[in-house]
Amino acid sequence: MSGRLTGENRRLAMAWLGPWLVGGCLDLLLQGILFCQFVNYFTHYRDDKRTLQIVVAILFMATFLKSVQAFAIVWIQSIVFFGDLNGAILLNYTTWWQSGNPLMVALMGFYVQSYFCFRLWVISKKWYVVAPVATIFLFAFLSMVVATYFITTADGPKISAWCKHLRTLARLATNSAPSCRTLSSVFAGDITLSFLTAFFLLKSKKNVLPQTVGLISALVRLTFQTAAPAALCAMFNLIFSQVNPGGSGITSTAFNMALPKLYAVSMMWTLNARRTIRASHSSRGMTTSSNEISGGRSRAQRRPGDMELGVIQVLTQTETTQHIDVRDMFDPTQNGDAKRGHGQGPAQVDTKKSDDDSVHYSK
Repeated sequence: MSGRLTGENRRLAMAWLGPWLVGGCLDLLLQGILFCQFVNYFTHYRDDKRTLQIVVAILFMATFLKSVQAFAIVWIQSIVFFGDLNGAILLNYTTWWQSGNPLMVALMGFYVQSYFCFRLWVISKKWYVVAPVATIFLFAFLSMVVATYFITTADGPKISAWCKHLRTLARLATNSAPSCRTLSSVFAGDITLSFLTAFFLLKSKKNVLPQTVGLISALVRLTFQTAAPAALCAMFNLIFSQVNPGGSGITSTAFNMALPKLYAVSMMWTLNARRTIRASHSSRGMTTSSNEISGGRSRAQRRPGDMELGVIQVLTQTETTQHIDVRDMFDPTQNGDAKRGHGQGPAQVDTKKSDDDSVHYSK
């Protein structure tokens, strides 16, 4: 192949190689966003439980390696197989780093979905609510494992003769894209998970102080904001995986490449938003120390089942203020009052309700 692609070769390159290029660019773009999110997390949330920190560290390594794979695909197709259009297209079925891409996407998606299922359990405390949603995601992952098996065990001689047997290639293309059943399960699970999380957050409004109602509303908005990008991408992935008349291309691959990174962005967005929500609601009746806003360890006692994995809290407190008249402390004619000024007598104590568990003494 030499010179500019024209006619059928151009159409094939755009339909079969173009989606990998677009998807690789989206992958690298989203990885840049994730790098910023990971830096923010490990800077401001050093007091998170070690388990959660390890979960985030694993996500960091997974997303980084996925970007390496995306760059390698584009490099091999465009540089190594430059001038060999047929060989570049056949990489979809003859190499593990491309034929196994749907399984990698499903694995990263299942990892993030497991976190959100655990988050739903923290909020609802009902395993029978979480179990059906988790089953949907598990079914979708196992379906992708089966689909990948059929891709990698396709008939080699038929693939090698793809130019002469385009219909065979069309059938293989249908197998190479994630199955409709798998993508439908993922999309349905994402929607169900978002609505259940929002429902139990709204339900908790009945049991919190009036000052914390705004915080719950912010968490509900956050639930849909973080879920929307991945859900829309999964929807377009589902649509374009089925719009494939006669094996005309693999447009859905572009969305499939971006999907795991959008899931990761959703998870990190949720974790990093805790600091902003705490700070924004500290001026609305919520007591939040500067150390807590900056990501330090709060002295407030965390209760089991607090929302957002125990970092955004709905609390009550009793604040005690001790008032001492400084004029009595330096009046030599008032011995009894002077003694009280030095803490040897009873002092006036006022109590009032606020919204933190810690007790503050002012002198």
